[in-house]
Amino acid sequence: MLQSAWILLLLLMLPLLVLLNRRRPTSASVRFSSVDALKDCGVSWRRHLRPVLFISRLLCLGLLIIALARPREGTSISHISTEGVAMEIVVDRSGSMAERMNYAGKRLNRLEVVKRVVAEFVKGNDDDLHGRTGDLLGLVSFARYADTLCPLVHGHDVLLDFLKQTEIVKIRPEDGTAIGDAIALAAARLKTAEQQIMKNNADLMGASDNDKPDEPDFTIKSKVIVLLTDGVNNAGEHTPLEAAKLAKEWGIKIYTIGIGGGETFATMGGFRIPMGQNLDEGLLKTIADETGGFYGRAADGETLRKIYQKIDAMEKTEVKSIEYVDYAEQFGLPAMAALALLMFEILAGCTVFRKIP
Repeated sequence: MLQSAWILLLLLMLPLLVLLNRRRPTSASVRFSSVDALKDCGVSWRRHLRPVLFISRLLCLGLLIIALARPREGTSISHISTEGVAMEIVVDRSGSMAERMNYAGKRLNRLEVVKRVVAEFVKGNDDDLHGRTGDLLGLVSFARYADTLCPLVHGHDVLLDFLKQTEIVKIRPEDGTAIGDAIALAAARLKTAEQQIMKNNADLMGASDNDKPDEPDFTIKSKVIVLLTDGVNNAGEHTPLEAAKLAKEWGIKIYTIGIGGGETFATMGGFRIPMGQNLDEGLLKTIADETGGFYGRAADGETLRKIYQKIDAMEKTEVKSIEYVDYAEQFGLPAMAALALLMFEILAGCTVFRKIP
């Protein structure tokens, strides 16, 4: 591609130079009374090749004109700008999650069903779940204590790996259901991520040049917590309503999912121990209503998938692709070739093709 293609019109001068060179009158440098004795002398190879100097001059001029036209090579680059969702997936892994439920004709424990459905929610299943491509996702698990298993990331494979490794708590002192702490931890992670992204976007737009788009790579459209549990809050430092109030102040929406219900059991040492707990649906509904989300009850894997499908439909992500071209100047090659031809003409004219006088 040429930046100034009109300069190539100067190439039309080259045929004119050839015509003028042919019509240029020739005159002898040294006059003799008679040159008849020299007529039978042969013409040397230097005389035959002397037009090479003129041809070199023409090629030099042609290459310089091409260099002035600024040939350059463009590379098309896609800049992806995403206005997406920052989402914390919060999963209960207390002992009661070992209870069995139906999933695709099988009887699996609740945590295993959750792991499979959440994996479909994150990466899609080519059916009713489209995946969360472009979103910022994190993973928090909780029993008596809340833990960040995966920070908020765009690369969801690492999150799915941590999800696969999530296990039901096996030590009795670590068992429990700290819903309030889990919400507080997830909300704090989302708030911190939002502040960091805003700072990064401000730096990006301030440092952008005229040749590249000043759109940030990622802008948070909404902050979401998807909380799943099968029990009541019985541990932790924060109450669920206090944590929900904090999330609301930070503009975080909470979708709550109650899985199972009725009497729950914990599996300890291979024995099922009744815990005497029921799913606190009233609390989960209050948390969701307080923050602008909704509450869903899942008794089996299919119902759970439908709840995640509803969340997937409500939290949309907009991906904008901006195409721009990054150019690399290529005028150096013809310019260097022109310089080489000019040097050849000068050196050859002063040595091999030198005329005397």
